[in-house]
Amino acid sequence: MTTVAPAPDGRAARATRTRDAVVDAFLALIDDGNLRPTARQVSERAGVSLRSVFQHFADLESLFATAADKQVERLTPLATRVSPEATLEDRIALFVDARTRLLEAISPVRRAALLQAPFSEELAGRLHWSRESNRAEVARVFSPELAALPEKDRRDVLAALHAASEWYTWETLRVHDGLSATDARGVMSRMLSALLVRALPSPAAAAEGPGVRARKETR
Repeated sequence: MTTVAPAPDGRAARATRTRDAVVDAFLALIDDGNLRPTARQVSERAGVSLRSVFQHFADLESLFATAADKQVERLTPLATRVSPEATLEDRIALFVDARTRLLEAISPVRRAALLQAPFSEELAGRLHWSRESNRAEVARVFSPELAALPEKDRRDVLAALHAASEWYTWETLRVHDGLSATDARGVMSRMLSALLVRALPSPAAAAEGPGVRARKETR
């Protein structure tokens, strides 16, 4: 017996299209530089009624949270998974290339999110997740160099690498220092290279191994 799938509910399909249109309009307004779009501006951009906006989202906070999730989804293809087994030079180049493309793309929404985060647990949570995700990726990509360090040095170097590759550093370089994306990318590469090359143990220390170095430091 052949089972025929039920036809999609027309009302449900229209509701999904309206919801998507509202979220897309919200993100488009932010991309255009409007960091605090009103519900009316969103409805006009989406081509729907103001009532439709609030039928799908209880308030602008819930709309922003949904938009933030969609932003992550649409930017996922920009992420490049760098193997920690590649040479340090290649890892720095690949990581910086992928990271700076992502930071440049997220800048408008990140600026808007930071304005709203003090008043929104939803957005504050998503920003925290974003920062921790970057920290974890930095730790993974540069794990060979970090593993060779004593625990305190490892913590400090990881914090420095994370700070050098975070959005707020990119914003400083691009907006406050007025650097082009290309020049800002070069600065990030220099910072990561300086931190990682300096963190590498000397040949003599490497021959001792981390256990011997740790015992010396506790004396």
